Amino acid sequence: MTAFIALTFLVLVLIGMPVGFVLGVTGLFSMLKMGLGSVLQLVPQRYFAGVDMFTLMAMPFFILAGEIMNKTGITTRLVKFSNVLVGHLQGGLAHANILASVFFAGITGAAVSDTAAIGSMLIPAMVEEGYDKDFSAAVTASSSIIGPTIPPSNIMVIYGAFMQVSIAGLFLAGVLPGLLIAAVLMVMTARISKKRGYPVGERRATLKEILVAFKESFVALLMPVIILGGILSGVFTPTEAAAVAVAYSMFIGFFVFRSLSVKDLWPIFLKMARTTGVVFLVIAAASILGWVLTMEQIPEKVATLMLSISTNKWIIMGMILVLLLFVGMFMDIAAALIILGPILHPLAVDIGFDPLHFGIIMVLALNIALMTPPVGACLFVACGISRLTIEQLSREIFPFIIMVVIALLIVTFIPGISLFLPRLMGMAP
Repeated sequence: MTAFIALTFLVLVLIGMPVGFVLGVTGLFSMLKMGLGSVLQLVPQRYFAGVDMFTLMAMPFFILAGEIMNKTGITTRLVKFSNVLVGHLQGGLAHANILASVFFAGITGAAVSDTAAIGSMLIPAMVEEGYDKDFSAAVTASSSIIGPTIPPSNIMVIYGAFMQVSIAGLFLAGVLPGLLIAAVLMVMTARISKKRGYPVGERRATLKEILVAFKESFVALLMPVIILGGILSGVFTPTEAAAVAVAYSMFIGFFVFRSLSVKDLWPIFLKMARTTGVVFLVIAAASILGWVLTMEQIPEKVATLMLSISTNKWIIMGMILVLLLFVGMFMDIAAALIILGPILHPLAVDIGFDPLHFGIIMVLALNIALMTPPVGACLFVACGISRLTIEQLSREIFPFIIMVVIALLIVTFIPGISLFLPRLMGMAP
């Protein structure tokens, strides 16, 4: 049965069927193969059960809040603040690109939005200042994966909902790994900038200039503080926090910046509905296949196979990382998370990994897929903005992929990076 599931899935992917339909059709065919006479009842039941979780409502709200904040023009302010802080370095605009992704991560929680918002502004600006176009696009695409790592994060919401892991704990656990990714990307950016002689800022910004830029971007920087602060203080749940984020972003857009109008809301709502619809389709369809995998005891078989190779927790984790990085290159990360999570999460916990720690490992490993060919979403967005081919951008982004994989290994083998803040707040042992 395992071979049948794998073969069906592979054939449907190869013929170009959308991943949401691949998951559902594979599950349907597998149920028919199992001889389940009630398949016409089971499929819609499992389809509905896949999205029948209150915590998943946080995702469309976070998407909506990010879209509204982006529409207000906050991206410009965040980029300006980032440039004031690091623009004096060699390759300063590239460093500002990465730092802006850190700030933007606290607003959207989505990598593709980061690439589109920051890339459309900074890629042309970097090229105009003398940076190579492929380097500019590579920095933008690679730094965008910070978005789903630093809270709020849509993929963490999905992971927490399906694995029954604290979403607030995951949010906290993602902060330091996200900053680590930014640090390693800046190291590579500094090295390349020095080697190629990219521009150096004329001078360091004065304290007054820093304070002015901070004041202009303060309302955006306050959003993650409100979200995390409200969750950790018990004022509201992660889902309620997402709704509060929407209300806050609307208040900023309508009454503080006054750059948002009622007529702007319909396109924003439409974009949010499309994005959410695609993800929820994948989640619902994956629930069908996930039920089949559970009935066939695939998680137990995978665990037995890995434990038969080695009982060393680090060797097993190494195999898990290779699997996640490989699968992420060819599958939608939400689908990969929902299919592999129930298989790998129990195994990781059984061999001694904290649920929050493994959650961050899995999220980070799958996020890397957003910047890797052949299906990395951030790559395609960056290519669209820069008008480069995937081949051109893939060559330039490779050193950044290596640095992010190194960050993943550091997070994996030093649990304290992920668990420091959750332990500080009493959410992890």
